Amino acid sequence: MPFLAAGDPDISTTVELIRLLAGCGVDLIEIGFPYSDPIADGPVIQEAYTRALAKKIGVADIFGALEALKGETLPPLLAMVAYAIVYRAGPEKFAAAAKRAGFSGLIVPDLPGDQATELFAIAQAHDLDLVQLVAPTTTPDRVDRILQSSSGFVYCIAVAGTTGVRQELPKELKSELETLRLKTKLPLAVGFGIGRADQIDALRGLADGVIVGSAIVRHIGRLSSGDVPRAAVMEELARFTRELSAAAHKVPRNT
Repeated sequence: MPFLAAGDPDISTTVELIRLLAGCGVDLIEIGFPYSDPIADGPVIQEAYTRALAKKIGVADIFGALEALKGETLPPLLAMVAYAIVYRAGPEKFAAAAKRAGFSGLIVPDLPGDQATELFAIAQAHDLDLVQLVAPTTTPDRVDRILQSSSGFVYCIAVAGTTGVRQELPKELKSELETLRLKTKLPLAVGFGIGRADQIDALRGLADGVIVGSAIVRHIGRLSSGDVPRAAVMEELARFTRELSAAAHKVPRNT
């Protein structure tokens, strides 16, 4: 599942990028709603959000642009959105608008525990999944409570800290995923630090999916610099995405 920062470099390009990624064999696409104070995003995604916010991108702009994609053959789209944005719009209103725009689910990284049950019910009422995050630092008791208000899949944070490509994934990740597998039947998708095909190979048999954010957004950021022709950036992004998609869908030799 690749991640896009909506509105970077502009909202029409976001729509173009969704179509491009859909043609590269991805299974889902995560759309980040720009926010001035993200709690978990590293510098690459923060800079993308800053560029989008500088152009006054708003929630209505994102929903309006995505409605233009209705009827097209696309993988499910998920909104990565801060709870402050959802709360400001009103959870019920936001969920209804997200569904109309074509989203299949919500990922709310800073969702307060006491609001999770309510937002989960609202999402379910609008036929949206509420994907919640589990981090290496999440206590067992909190994991149990998170899973009670989760659907779609579980977003498993590979490393403590912010988003961004890492050279290596932590050794503890294997046991963390194995423990989580015993607690839920939901698919497990690993994010934070994933950006290479060999990292995807290392997760085979442990995770059901991978989320690639900063590595994708870094490619897209070159559209703003103007140092490389637009067509070349798009071609390179497509090649990179196809490479990761092929790694994710590779069938083990012993099956």
